[in-house]
Amino acid sequence: MFTGLIREMATVKSYGGNRLSLKAHYHPKLGDSIAINGTCLSVVSIESDGFSVELSPETQKHIATEKLKGQVHIEPAMMMGERFEGHIVQGHIDTIGTVASITDNGNSVEVIIDVDSEYIPLIPPKGSIAIDGVSLTVNEVMKDSFRLTIIPITMRETLFGTYKKGTRVNIETDVFARYMHHILTSSKKTNLSWDDIDHISSLY
Repeated sequence: MFTGLIREMATVKSYGGNRLSLKAHYHPKLGDSIAINGTCLSVVSIESDGFSVELSPETQKHIATEKLKGQVHIEPAMMMGERFEGHIVQGHIDTIGTVASITDNGNSVEVIIDVDSEYIPLIPPKGSIAIDGVSLTVNEVMKDSFRLTIIPITMRETLFGTYKKGTRVNIETDVFARYMHHILTSSKKTNLSWDDIDHISSLY
């Protein structure tokens, strides 16, 4: 489990086949889970200046691999007992979105991201979303896109400062929205009461 708060911007040393090697100040242990641009990966080797992780073919099919160069976001898995901030992030990428527009409003930046309309039901207004592993709040949801407001520190300290129109980003929707959507669409019981919904919510 992750929180969507980026620990460090690591530098890609190499990426080829199923191996991604990073130069980083953070020192994980062999086998640790770590999110790279929001994708949960396992540490398979430790080097003097960083570490390497392994990407399965399935993972590579579902993430924006073209961004595994230059700098990447890294976040170690959350440890039991740590202060919880951000929101619950699993490191499981749902889809890839595309930056449609970036508007500088002075003290914030409005970013609109296009996404396949089938994922819109998983993106509630004022709900949480992880973009390349960064925990953010959705301000507005349209037919096939959504709007984010990015504050200056996020623009400075994450890859958001490098995004342009057309940049592809890894998207993980809110875990609770995902579970609820699955339950409601797959359940044979279609006429759920609010008591049913409250009970389902209490299970998570």
